[in-house]
Amino acid sequence: MSISSSISRFTAYSKRNGLRATDQRLGLATKRTLFSSRMVLFYCDLSTLSSPATEMPASLKVERHTSQTEISPHELQEITSFWDPELARRRIKERFELGASLWIIKSEDNLAGYGWTLQGRTVEPHYFPLGPDDVQFLDFHVFPKFRGRAMDWFLMTHILHRLAADGRARAFGEAAEWNKASLASFGMTSFRRLGWARKFTILGRTLVHWDTSAPAPQPQAAAKRLPRPAANRRPSEEKA
Repeated sequence: MSISSSISRFTAYSKRNGLRATDQRLGLATKRTLFSSRMVLFYCDLSTLSSPATEMPASLKVERHTSQTEISPHELQEITSFWDPELARRRIKERFELGASLWIIKSEDNLAGYGWTLQGRTVEPHYFPLGPDDVQFLDFHVFPKFRGRAMDWFLMTHILHRLAADGRARAFGEAAEWNKASLASFGMTSFRRLGWARKFTILGRTLVHWDTSAPAPQPQAAAKRLPRPAANRRPSEEKA
């Protein structure tokens, strides 16, 4: 991301959320810049998924969009208003042009979160090449008032089973090592940790270093501390 784009995003964020919230966001951005080079990579062998997927609560609904015209103006505004709307709209346009799908999860018809998938390729240079039937998961986001309700779990699980039903081979995702919430979300799904790596771009060439010096935090361990969604509990775990 360019310096001008970063400045534009923080200026827009400051106008909407105030100076204090912006200072906190700047602190988080600094932490990400200093410590986000190591990423935890995940994969899911879609052929191993059982079918059908776990049924979602009646209050939840997932929609898949393959073009911007399929998104309502209100939902588009909600998705793009979190940061710089102009930059967000440009990225949405670019991703649809690459053939990406935008998955939206709604709770009682209210937009609760979203995520992107892209088949056979990646938005940016990746850690390794994807096959034609491989799918990348990227940029999943749950809006603040819906967090803590396993929205990521429901959305990712639904997508994985949809992709499996469509005959896709593997799914891949990644999360920064500092992002405990994303690590926990991946750990609660059928994704498994592939490894941890650092990626650098030098003179237009992407270099990848697979880190074997120490294990990254286990997302499964973090997931065990979280309440499993009711739809995913075994009968023996239900309350009497």
